[in-house]
Amino acid sequence: MSAESTGDAVAPGAIEACGTLRVLYVHCSAGFTGSAKSLLELHSRLRERGVRASVLVPVGAAARAFAEAGMRVHVSHGLSQFDNTRYGHYRGLRWLIVLREIALLPASLSAMWRLRSERFDLVHVNEITVLPWGLLARRMFGAPLVVHVRSLQRAPGSGWRTRLVDRWLRRRADAVLAIDETVARTLAQGLPLHVVHNGLALDEAAGRAAQLPRPRPAQAALRVGYVGLLARHKGIHELIDAVALLRQRGVAVECLVAGVGVRRVSGLRGRALRSLGFDPDVAADLRQRVECQGLHDCVRFLGFVGDVRELYPRLDVLCFASHLDAAGRPVFEAALFGVPSVVAMRDPPADALIDGVTGVAIPRAAPALIADALQRLAEDEAYRQALGSRAQQWARATFAIDAAAESVLGIYRELLARRA
Repeated sequence: MSAESTGDAVAPGAIEACGTLRVLYVHCSAGFTGSAKSLLELHSRLRERGVRASVLVPVGAAARAFAEAGMRVHVSHGLSQFDNTRYGHYRGLRWLIVLREIALLPASLSAMWRLRSERFDLVHVNEITVLPWGLLARRMFGAPLVVHVRSLQRAPGSGWRTRLVDRWLRRRADAVLAIDETVARTLAQGLPLHVVHNGLALDEAAGRAAQLPRPRPAQAALRVGYVGLLARHKGIHELIDAVALLRQRGVAVECLVAGVGVRRVSGLRGRALRSLGFDPDVAADLRQRVECQGLHDCVRFLGFVGDVRELYPRLDVLCFASHLDAAGRPVFEAALFGVPSVVAMRDPPADALIDGVTGVAIPRAAPALIADALQRLAEDEAYRQALGSRAQQWARATFAIDAAAESVLGIYRELLARRA
């Protein structure tokens, strides 16, 4: 299946300035995740600057969103990945996931084969887990390769797989983009590395609607939000347990959970994965946890929220207690609306969270630590309002979408000039 926009809007003078750039993006996930949203928002600005985007993506919600945004979409029935990230790298039973990637190889190769007659000026891999397909595309099209690294990597030199990835990046990647300093710290030295923050394209009207201060009625419950994939490593289970602790302490709290779980694999493969502890139904597990702890009156599951501009103004604080020692996109989105965050992160860099200034950092995702941080924010409204105000200023200065697009376009131009 292929979908192509017929109404690409190009800013006056953009084509004359740099020519129309044909870029192939390789995106790994079928679901509409944070990386898909970031690519869409980047594309919204790059197309105005003369970039014509095609994307290779598995069938699913992300492919539909890309097509609706005017990208030329080439779909595959799955795309094999090579996961050497800090959280997802293969070890123990996780080696069985390699069987899934092998099963997806025919569909992946077929999708690449269908692209053979296309012409691209650049290849941009939207996550390092699909680096092998970026390397193949680089060879097929003779185009520079840009690798976007959105996840924390294993320590440089830690095993043959990490050394192999480092070698590929040094020898074959023309530019490596890390989404923040936290990710950059996990990459090997000597790479053509650039730190380019995910730009946020939430409109100014939504930001103005959340102007501070936002006083809460006396005795009102603290509204805590969770936004993202319902996955164990995201810290959602610890958040639910923290809400239970707050209730025991007599702290009024309401928790809004926005997100869905990973689509379950069906058939024999799905049963095999579940029997080995993979492919859990996290959403069902969370609902059972809420019922067992008697939290059904203060924890609400909202499902997928298509427009977060309707959600963030309803929150007092966001909780992002990831096990990955990193801040995620919801932290930055919430900040734009003047909502501070509680983030599980040791020694956060200034482009992730400024502890005590734009939010609160806790050293790990532990229910007691989350509850302590949330209780302070519930009981000290002036402190919470000050954090939110500074978070909003920080987010607007750090995550401007136009600045991110100009940085990426500058890298594209540099690589093409070097190749010419």
